[in-house]
Amino acid sequence: MAQETNYNNRRGGKPEHISKFDHGGRIPPRDNDLEEAVLGALMLEKDAYTVVCDILKPESFYEPSNQKIYAAIQSLGAAQQSIDMLTVTERLRLMGELENAGGPMRVSELTSRVASGAHVEFHARIVAQKYLARELIKFASQIEAQAFDESYDVDDLLQEAEGKLFEISQRNVKKDVTQIDPVINAAIEQIQTAANRASGLSGLESGYHELDKLTSGWQRSDLIIIAARPAMGKTAFVLSMAKNMAVNYNIPVAIFSLEMSNLQLVNRLIQNTCEIEGEKIKSGQLSQMEWDQLMSRVKNLYSAPLFIDDTASLSIFELRTKARRLVREHNVQFIIIDYLQLMNASGMKFGSREQEVSMISRSLKQLAKELNIPIVALSQLNRSVESRGADSKDGKRPQLSDLRESGAIEQDADIVCFIHRPEYYLRSGTDAAGNDIRGLAEFIVAKHRSGRVDDVKMRFKSRYARFENWDGEVEMTSGTKMSRLNAVADEGGGDFNPVSPFQGGSADILGAAPDDAPPF
Repeated sequence: MAQETNYNNRRGGKPEHISKFDHGGRIPPRDNDLEEAVLGALMLEKDAYTVVCDILKPESFYEPSNQKIYAAIQSLGAAQQSIDMLTVTERLRLMGELENAGGPMRVSELTSRVASGAHVEFHARIVAQKYLARELIKFASQIEAQAFDESYDVDDLLQEAEGKLFEISQRNVKKDVTQIDPVINAAIEQIQTAANRASGLSGLESGYHELDKLTSGWQRSDLIIIAARPAMGKTAFVLSMAKNMAVNYNIPVAIFSLEMSNLQLVNRLIQNTCEIEGEKIKSGQLSQMEWDQLMSRVKNLYSAPLFIDDTASLSIFELRTKARRLVREHNVQFIIIDYLQLMNASGMKFGSREQEVSMISRSLKQLAKELNIPIVALSQLNRSVESRGADSKDGKRPQLSDLRESGAIEQDADIVCFIHRPEYYLRSGTDAAGNDIRGLAEFIVAKHRSGRVDDVKMRFKSRYARFENWDGEVEMTSGTKMSRLNAVADEGGGDFNPVSPFQGGSADILGAAPDDAPPF
């Protein structure tokens, strides 16, 4: 049980109440002299408050009377009013806290004990550090008590502990300003690196050439949101991209799948890489040629720097821990999350789900900056897309306002993209102008913080759940490119039809061609 012990104030002669916790009778970290020095400097120096306002808050002070005085100073600073002995005393009187703060005499004594406010920032940082130490002690005491209580579920306790520790750590996340010269040097170095690359890209290649031209590759520290309605192929796209990056470019990629198991994801990758229909992979009903094709092409996936985590209901705190380990141990350079709305922030309390999603998206952006890698998070869209008519101004094309559950997703993201397949809504296979849209997928870059927005055409092969470049080039595992005609010929022909519906052609020749018939 906490004990109360009276100590004589070394300067004021007044008793000071200090709580001793059950930590061997030790007093929590505090320094009343420094707290008083900071308060005195704030009332003496004109610009002192602007220096410490981001460092301190009322609870940073250990003494309750000091907390009340700083709260009055904070109130004056927020109102951009003068801060001195008289205005602080008057503000305390208006707040009804003057006597609790020690009266006018104590406020006056604080200014008389300080000769200069030259070291106010240094002193304020020490006060802030001691406050963080007290918070950690309090946090550890609570976790210790709950760990002894067998009624608590250990997994829930771990989640709660991680959440609270994250809160405490965020209070101390401060970064000093940087003079521009080293930043200019880093920018020039990045430009030179991009110039020396054959691709001319400054970021990571996705394997989709028009998209890479638009973004200059996925940039480090960027948060990229890829959103779509169900059945548009979000997971198929990121798996196609992950395969391109890991297999063709040897870029280590991590996939956090909250919706599908790792076995389901690998089956989708096999379907994508080996060009075998998903139904046949599930049933195992493969012809001898398909078995040979499977065993030949699946070798490309072995030893690929591709890491999969299928933890259900993953929390943002678990993700941070796992992501740091993957970057440290496996040099992972690209992270994919499928999908954002299935994540949670357990251990923290929110007034609504929207606030929780806002916190998650903000934390993902912070994680991308901390690890200095791009993070792609898939997101659902709300049903407003379905309520718009196909013939309306925007039709079924997604918009930024369609992002589900939180406008903060749009604000936090550096790039927001949408996947739209018109043929899903236009079953005729042609648009209003009579253009054939079978297999067409539009990758819409709706927000781009450091570049232009535009649409990128891609080809979606539904049988293989695979996205490809619109121009008909296929990326081989060696990184080289060849035309689709040559690629299919090398693979033994298959059911390739040399008449493309995008170049005209007889309906009799096409017959019942699949919706993903390969173009030239």
